Amino acid sequence: MMKLACRKIGVVLISAILLGSVAMAEEVSQPGAPSEPASVYKAIGLGVAAAFAIAVSILGAGYAVGRIGSAAMGALVEKPELLPRAILFVALAEGLAVLGFAIAMMLLQKI
Repeated sequence: MMKLACRKIGVVLISAILLGSVAMAEEVSQPGAPSEPASVYKAIGLGVAAAFAIAVSILGAGYAVGRIGSAAMGALVEKPELLPRAILFVALAEGLAVLGFAIAMMLLQKI
């Protein structure tokens, strides 16, 4: 059951990337001027790289927050004075998603 769900999610993600790259290629090409294939492929590559940067950073941040958050809650049950330290570690893990978003925005600015 879990493998089937993972495959469905993979198919949805791959189709979204492919449809997004086709839409980006149509947007990059100007209707009046002949477009160079290299510029279209560059735009598609940068779009896919931005999507990959966001996807991997968010997946990594989600995994890290899940692991750190559960450990922090376990520690807070025994020692409530560890709350600031626990929040700090969860915030550091969440910073990974913010950095992935920033890198993706920098990649999209090059299109």
